[in-house]
Amino acid sequence: MSQTQAQTHGTDNGKPQFYLTEDHHPEGSTMLGFWLYLMSDCLIFAVLFATHGVLGRNYAAGPSPADLFDLPIVALNTAMLLFSSITYGFAMLQMERGAKIETLFWLGVTGVFGAAFLSLELYEFNHLIHEGAGPTRSAFLSSFFTLVGTHGLHVTFGITWLITLMVQVGRHGLIEANKRRLMCLSMFWHFLDVVWIGVFSFVYLMGVLG
Repeated sequence: MSQTQAQTHGTDNGKPQFYLTEDHHPEGSTMLGFWLYLMSDCLIFAVLFATHGVLGRNYAAGPSPADLFDLPIVALNTAMLLFSSITYGFAMLQMERGAKIETLFWLGVTGVFGAAFLSLELYEFNHLIHEGAGPTRSAFLSSFFTLVGTHGLHVTFGITWLITLMVQVGRHGLIEANKRRLMCLSMFWHFLDVVWIGVFSFVYLMGVLG
């Protein structure tokens, strides 16, 4: 726990100057707080999955998943996100070695895969809406767009965070604060992969094959 002390000697006006005598960032507090955040995100996605489970068969005389989903494109999209998880792992290995340039390289590759995933997802959304299968067409499509769109927003936030950390590492190197931030983003990024595997299995595969 940090302690603050006051010193009056050597000042021009005799007013005390305050300074910290210990590190103000407790060990492990960031990771614990981030785990709590991820647990709250788990609850959000659990609600969205449950909602889709209830509404996923309500087509309102409209198209069904088998009529709309193109599984090869969805599989390619899934591969992009899974590859990004692998490349982020490579970035973390280079971070542990203290290799700044290699870490930035693999973070950049991760960002490219993440951007490819988002591009394919936006293409799918645009295609569905163009075909008249927008989020207001049926309860099934409302729950689909909400669940997949929420995941896409998380990936967008993750890419923004990734770019910010690349700038920080480029300026300040692999200092302890940047390592801690990269670890938090690693947890977040792998969490999104796990959620997407659930989306791919529960929404796409079960929707088309079920």
